[in-house]
Amino acid sequence: MKNQTVVLTGASEGIGEALAVVLATQGANLVLAARNQAKLDVVLQRCEAQGAQVLAVQTDVAKREDCEHLIQQAVARFGGLDVLINNAGISMSVRFDEVRDLSIFERLMQVNYLGVVRCTHHALPHLKARRGLVVAISSWQGKTGFPLSTGYAASKHALQGFCDSLRIELYENGVDVLVVSPGPVDTAIHARKFGRTGKMEQNEEAPSQQNLMSVEQCARLIVQAIARRDREMVMTLRGQLMPWLKPIAPKMLDQMVAKGVERFYTEPQ
Repeated sequence: MKNQTVVLTGASEGIGEALAVVLATQGANLVLAARNQAKLDVVLQRCEAQGAQVLAVQTDVAKREDCEHLIQQAVARFGGLDVLINNAGISMSVRFDEVRDLSIFERLMQVNYLGVVRCTHHALPHLKARRGLVVAISSWQGKTGFPLSTGYAASKHALQGFCDSLRIELYENGVDVLVVSPGPVDTAIHARKFGRTGKMEQNEEAPSQQNLMSVEQCARLIVQAIARRDREMVMTLRGQLMPWLKPIAPKMLDQMVAKGVERFYTEPQ
């Protein structure tokens, strides 16, 4: 990754922050994007301490003008773009029949899906010029449905379809598309989710299980997939089994997912 210019959304915490630090240690030029400028500045300092050249751009990927501004600033600072990592995302935790405000579905699509579309659209001419790479951080929920996550899973399914189609279109341009599907990772997304009222709810007792993958391990795996220019990375054996089980044993997969989600939220820590 040395001297490659990387735009990274959702860089202020979690997987995004861990990715930024790993990329900084490898000598990448970083353009970090997130809504929270204060947190973004902390990550910027961590990356600069590794000797990286870093630009922080306050960005809400749900806003068209912010996505365009982000790419413009990246190109103005570093002269081009090699990798776009679409990592920004939000989640939910509520049964569909308990939802009282359907605007959460619009917000999930605006950030998790359309945010990727916008950033990729503005970045694409610059990625074509360098035969670069588009990366989308998806989820197991882009492969199959999960209870309590109808809107989130739908946004990740849309993301998967967009990336699979885009990959085919860009084949002759030398631009690759990588979709990363992590499983449960130990991030703050489990504590901040949309609830039935349509507002983001803070759960101070959100699960923090020992078997969650650390953000550091997740980031290392993603950077390895970027270096190989993979087309797909589904993390862990359990996640890799899901696409195989879905057509041959769909009911069993549904039951496995339902039990897994129940354990995730009820097992003592």
